[in-house]
Amino acid sequence: MSLLEEVVLDLERHSAQEGWDAPPRLYALVRSSELRQAEPELAAELGLTGDADTLAALEQPGLPPEAAVEEALAAIAWPDAVAGCALVIERVVLPPEAEEEIPEDEGEAAAWAAAHPLREDVRMVVGVLRDGARHSALRLRRHDADDEVLVGPDLVPALAEALAATLEPDEPVIDHAHGPIDGHVPGAG
Repeated sequence: MSLLEEVVLDLERHSAQEGWDAPPRLYALVRSSELRQAEPELAAELGLTGDADTLAALEQPGLPPEAAVEEALAAIAWPDAVAGCALVIERVVLPPEAEEEIPEDEGEAAAWAAAHPLREDVRMVVGVLRDGARHSALRLRRHDADDEVLVGPDLVPALAEALAATLEPDEPVIDHAHGPIDGHVPGAG
């Protein structure tokens, strides 16, 4: 089992112990060897002693509740010391035949989906690394058992793509007359 698979499964088990209806949680994934070197006190507090190299999942401050998770992820850029990231999120999933009935208004759509008799609550844990590795774990509320968790690299590809984009370096803005503009973040006023 890869280090990424281990950390995704650990996050899934931890989330399962805490129960359902939790807010999204974002984690920076840092190699324990680098954490021991850069932050020895934090590494010791987390129990990351010894020579084993693992991935430590460091929970980040809460995602803004007023913004969609995808929008919040689009504003994140991790420093080089972060080897990857993971997100734990719950969603309501509906069967494809219900898509035509979804109300246009976002608030109405959320209420409609929450009350739909064929809805399925799903907890997704998606992790990505800078080297392109991906892994996911899905737990359905209706099948809330450790041996019912689905795992694989491509279970939630759009979310994995959004997380991978947070690991990509920001592209410098090019002023073709003068070259790169230092310190400018694309999209920032």
